[in-house]
Amino acid sequence: MAPFWKTKTLGEMTHEEWESLCDGCGRCCLHKLRHEDTNELSFTNVACRLLDLHSCRCSDYVRRRRKVPDCVSLTPAALQEIDWLPPSCAYRRLQEGKELAWWHPLVSGDPDTVHQAGVSVRGRAISEKQAGALEHHIEDWPGRTPRARRPGTTDMKETV
Repeated sequence: MAPFWKTKTLGEMTHEEWESLCDGCGRCCLHKLRHEDTNELSFTNVACRLLDLHSCRCSDYVRRRRKVPDCVSLTPAALQEIDWLPPSCAYRRLQEGKELAWWHPLVSGDPDTVHQAGVSVRGRAISEKQAGALEHHIEDWPGRTPRARRPGTTDMKETV
């Protein structure tokens, strides 16, 4: 039988299925800047204060909206309006008709694959508590398709 993400639309998924699509990369929890005059989006390497920089998961997921009022609850409806999800994001990939990447925990069976492949923010992000002005932390990598590393290969680069 085919996995649920191949047989259901995003809107048909159960809450548990929807939540399991998150690969735990933490890229969506990085602060972004929108330029008022151009509406252009810039990514930073500065993580929300609730993001655990090692696990790349929210440290208080259930109460995150109370602690961080501008935290976005990702839903199928909200996904239609959001333009800042990274190209590696499972929600975005499925919405665009693409497959889940080989390193996604639902494909690999291992929640650490996203980190082993170098896709997550682990080791690349800093907490907003230490960052200061976001303008000094603009980065391109959070908004680009990562060049994931497959463990055990000689050429450690593979485009997702």
